[in-house]
Amino acid sequence: MAATNDGLLQAILERAHRVPDLAHFPGVDEITQRLDDLAGKHPDLITSRRIGTSRLGDPITMYSIGTGPDEALVYAGVHPNEPIGFWTAIRLAEDLCADEQLRTGCRWNIIGCIDPDGTRLNEGWFDGPFNRVHCLEHFYRPAPGEQVEWSFPFQYKTAYFDQVMPEAFALMRVIDELKPTIAVSLHNTELGGVYYYLTKELDGLVDELHAIAASFELPLELGEAETPAARPIGPAVYEMISAKATYDYAESLGMTPYSSSGGSSAEYAERHGTVSLVAELPYWTHPANDDQTPSDTPYGELLAEMADALGKDIEVMVEIFESARPYLSDDSQLVRATAAFLPYLSKRPERDRLRAEKEDPARIATVAEKFGLTDMHRSHRLRFGGMLLRAIEGEIGRGSAAAALHPLAQRMRSFYREWQDEAVTLDHELHTVPIKDLVGVQYAATLALLDAVRREAG
Repeated sequence: MAATNDGLLQAILERAHRVPDLAHFPGVDEITQRLDDLAGKHPDLITSRRIGTSRLGDPITMYSIGTGPDEALVYAGVHPNEPIGFWTAIRLAEDLCADEQLRTGCRWNIIGCIDPDGTRLNEGWFDGPFNRVHCLEHFYRPAPGEQVEWSFPFQYKTAYFDQVMPEAFALMRVIDELKPTIAVSLHNTELGGVYYYLTKELDGLVDELHAIAASFELPLELGEAETPAARPIGPAVYEMISAKATYDYAESLGMTPYSSSGGSSAEYAERHGTVSLVAELPYWTHPANDDQTPSDTPYGELLAEMADALGKDIEVMVEIFESARPYLSDDSQLVRATAAFLPYLSKRPERDRLRAEKEDPARIATVAEKFGLTDMHRSHRLRFGGMLLRAIEGEIGRGSAAAALHPLAQRMRSFYREWQDEAVTLDHELHTVPIKDLVGVQYAATLALLDAVRREAG
């Protein structure tokens, strides 16, 4: 296989560093307006077409720029709480129109927002202030079976999923039509370092992905992996998470695998030989994110301790939600998401206790692992506690709530304020990453993937 092309990487980084300053994240209407305006200015370069409709009636449009033989598919909003990709999609489209060399030999197919309905429920924090408490108070993540990323058909052992929603079905049709050379699902994380997922190991690409993060002076995420089912390819680079691997990992612990969602877009695209990439970028970093020095705590002990702490918070949320559930509307995305996530989260403490039992008692957690585990607990209760509170207060805000909901809202608000107050104490240790740098890393990783695939093809 060919070696890394340092000259091409440098050219990619130069492009990525030209992303302008950005002060907010675009919502659905702005994404559509910007891409439609670009298509109007460049009718000779851009072909736009409607590929589907969201469940609440928003059109979903794909913009194609360039010529083949390679086909690249880039799509944002698969998790609508992850808006970095909206700017990445817009910036890529703008550069493709401005630079003939960039579009030579490849047709780029860009979907600016694949889940408009979910994105609108996150827009409350897109204009700032950009602090963690404000962000997560307005956070919404769809139920697993309603996430575009995880609602592709899936059948494995006892798991079966075929409730493909319209947004995912639109993406399926596009994947089957294009049979893309590469696919980039635009995600991001919240706090930590940079990490990546790949469906295929490509010569030189891991080093290039590390170099891209370093070019923007962003740390790699060397702490606790997002899921223990992820297989490392290199530091902060993992084999793409799959529903199959997640199932097998749960089964290996003696647990019943979660089966209320489907396969990923990357799993689906592999049938066409597509190589897929996910670049996970954080809004905030912390000095501990890449600190590999030993902490003062055994890893297994820390894992069990955090499992117990998370378990207590989940018990609170479950008890409040079960009391509120008879009075909440089933047509609310927030209610459906909370109803799905709380049982899912309730299994995590058990899983982590089982993991802790298998750990070598002599293994000491690194500083990065200790921070990552502790912060995962913080993030979970802020994210899903905020969604529960929004679900209850949203029902009250409609003006037709049962009297029984009001004390439950007050109780949940009291817990949530305590969690927010705890999170605020960390603010002075956090570095807010400029949005342009986050977009730059994602943009550069996308171009590097295409280059790596072409090198391997010879």
